[in-house]
Amino acid sequence: MIVYLDTSALVKRYVQELGSDEMAELFKDELLAGTSSITFVEMAAALAKSERTGALSRADASAVLSRFRSEWNLMAHIRLSEPLIARAASVAWDHGLRGYDATHLASAFFWQELLGQKVCLATYDRQLWKAAKGLDMETFPEVQP
Repeated sequence: MIVYLDTSALVKRYVQELGSDEMAELFKDELLAGTSSITFVEMAAALAKSERTGALSRADASAVLSRFRSEWNLMAHIRLSEPLIARAASVAWDHGLRGYDATHLASAFFWQELLGQKVCLATYDRQLWKAAKGLDMETFPEVQP
């Protein structure tokens, strides 16, 4: 299975929250995982926010970030380029998505085209999930988050 992970899905691999068990099951299967290069920044920001809001201690957030960094190179990275950013802008406009969500959707489609195979978009963002479904893209989880 080929899975594109947005940050909302990927964080569940590292932090126990609703959906983490589903992500653990997904990673039990052999899969090729990929994400946008912006996910590196988004993960650091999400973990910093978790620490600020008290959801994670500073030590736990730091440990999770360290584990994420150590596993970063195990995933394919979709690098941002001017054509990909232009495509993301169109996706944002056409589907009413936030900037990073549009970038994730455009990146998943780009990767699918590059591979010539179906890519499943893993996201727990409802609006991104609906946009991907509306474009006939495979999604995870199968049921709307």
